[in-house]
Amino acid sequence: MVANHLWTGFSFGLSLSIISWMVGIMGGAVLRKTRYFETLSYLNFIPGKAVNKALGIEGFKRIVKNSLFRFLNQSIRVEGKHTDLASIRHHMTLAEINHLIGFLFVAAAALYQSFNVSLTFGLTMMIPNVLLNAYPSLLQQENKRRIDQLLNRQARHSEARR
Repeated sequence: MVANHLWTGFSFGLSLSIISWMVGIMGGAVLRKTRYFETLSYLNFIPGKAVNKALGIEGFKRIVKNSLFRFLNQSIRVEGKHTDLASIRHHMTLAEINHLIGFLFVAAAALYQSFNVSLTFGLTMMIPNVLLNAYPSLLQQENKRRIDQLLNRQARHSEARR
């Protein structure tokens, strides 16, 4: 019975996590029109590189860069020195918030299933949710921090020219 709940929980969590991307896109579109969006654009769950390293975000980044996932969001690309970093940061914020909404959607479904089916089923649903929603959101946060550093450096360089 436990093995059955492990397998079905994982497969249900995987399919629901993929569906949650659409839920996240729709929820993000609604949220973008509110005053909370600006506050959420500076959301930062993990402040330092040490925790990101411990969570394996660097390895996750390599997986994304070297798999079919790199083709999913083409608006987040740095092509050269003259790339509009502010625009890329905005698109990263959209992707991050969409993944957060998707994560919360699946987490709510997993909590519901934990009570209705079994705790094993609900917890197993969270494995693909973490991999397909939480890690991409954390990766976007790390990339936004790097872009913020570049934007600050550009601003200081522009101030020094004047």
